[in-house]
Amino acid sequence: MSAVVLPPAAAGPAPATAGAEMRALLRLAGPLVGANLLQMAVYAVDVVFVARLGQVELAAATLGVYVYSLVMWALVGMTGAAAPLIAAELGARRHAVREVRRSFRMALWLAVLGGAPFLAVLAQGEALLLLAGQDARVAARADAFLDILLWALIPSIFVGVMRTAAAALGRPGYAMAVTGGALGLSILLNWLLVFGNFGVPRLGLEGSALASVLTTFAMALAYAAILALNPRLRRYRLFGRWWRPEWGRMGEIARLGAPIAVMMTFEGALFGGAGFLMGLLGVTEVAAHAVALNIAAVCFQFPFGIAQAATIRVGLAYGARDRRWIAQAGWTALALCTAIMAATALLLLLAPRLFASAYVDVDAAENARLVALAVDLLLLAALFQLFDGGQAVLAGVLRGLQDTRGPMLIALGGYWVAGFGTAMLLGFAAGWGGVGIWTGLLVGVLVVSVLLGWRWAARERFGLLPT
Repeated sequence: MSAVVLPPAAAGPAPATAGAEMRALLRLAGPLVGANLLQMAVYAVDVVFVARLGQVELAAATLGVYVYSLVMWALVGMTGAAAPLIAAELGARRHAVREVRRSFRMALWLAVLGGAPFLAVLAQGEALLLLAGQDARVAARADAFLDILLWALIPSIFVGVMRTAAAALGRPGYAMAVTGGALGLSILLNWLLVFGNFGVPRLGLEGSALASVLTTFAMALAYAAILALNPRLRRYRLFGRWWRPEWGRMGEIARLGAPIAVMMTFEGALFGGAGFLMGLLGVTEVAAHAVALNIAAVCFQFPFGIAQAATIRVGLAYGARDRRWIAQAGWTALALCTAIMAATALLLLLAPRLFASAYVDVDAAENARLVALAVDLLLLAALFQLFDGGQAVLAGVLRGLQDTRGPMLIALGGYWVAGFGTAMLLGFAAGWGGVGIWTGLLVGVLVVSVLLGWRWAARERFGLLPT
């Protein structure tokens, strides 16, 4: 097939002003932030339904999802390296249809080749959790849960790749539409399968896992239909010649994506490790940690969506070899993130009990110690917001420059040497307890944010700019 040259309007020229760049960023980031928040709601639906089955079932689902999510997000991060490549191809506007299709196809191939070995790992859920010292009953139920949930792994990675492609090609709004539909389907399937409504067999915990699998497959089919049928997207023929390997392109995605996967694993494991440290202190500390972390996770969806959009905007500028546009796109994303996270931090500082009341009865006498600790953690989370959002967007703009190895090394030192080390020191040696552990989390994201900011500011010195 002859090469097809993409019209210049598809990638768009460099915005003339910072205001124009901000508008372009908002058009891209807004739907992605909305989709991220809806995805949080999808996860919450599973918790709401499983919580009614009892503490053992809830603990099993929580641990099972944690193990699954570590693997899934790492693989989504690795295949997500297709985003800066697609953006750069669009920015260069040279044979973009063919090159975009190659990156998309090889990202899907990598999802299968990278995900298949982990299916066997997830099938050993009980053994993994017993090695981690978890309750035998919980480990056994988590194993049954994971035996079903693991079939959602590869379709979940497909969803990530297709969502990225749709956003990079100028249709980010589909992310909100598909995720909103998934939320409704998840509620329906959980209601049917967990409790056996409308004559459907009552499957309990296994029903929740099956609902997640079916919802993920539905999302993958919806994205595939959009990419194949939308008038703007179908001209890329993204599923054309799906059987044809492009080993060089796959290697390029893997080279960029492996450090992203490792970085995301470092960060996810840090917060998981903090939860285990809280468990050493007591049940109340775990509950307060869960409340504060859930609130922080909701707030994090804003910079996460901005970071996803920033990767595409900087990637377009990188492909166009426009250094002024690179700087404008990166600093605009950081300015937007700082403004939003400052607002969320202020809200947490002013009304921590209000946020905690969404999870526990703050006026109940038996919750007094839990609420007091949760409020202390939320005050730390207010500072945490600024730096956690900053490191997310800085990692995103650096990915737009196809720089992933340096940020991975920064994450290793920042999260696990500075962050986890401080959490251990203050939480236990200094006797600060849960506050000390969360201070360690704050130190970790602070160090990573500062070092990534330095790398971005010195991008020319590090040889990250196009020649």
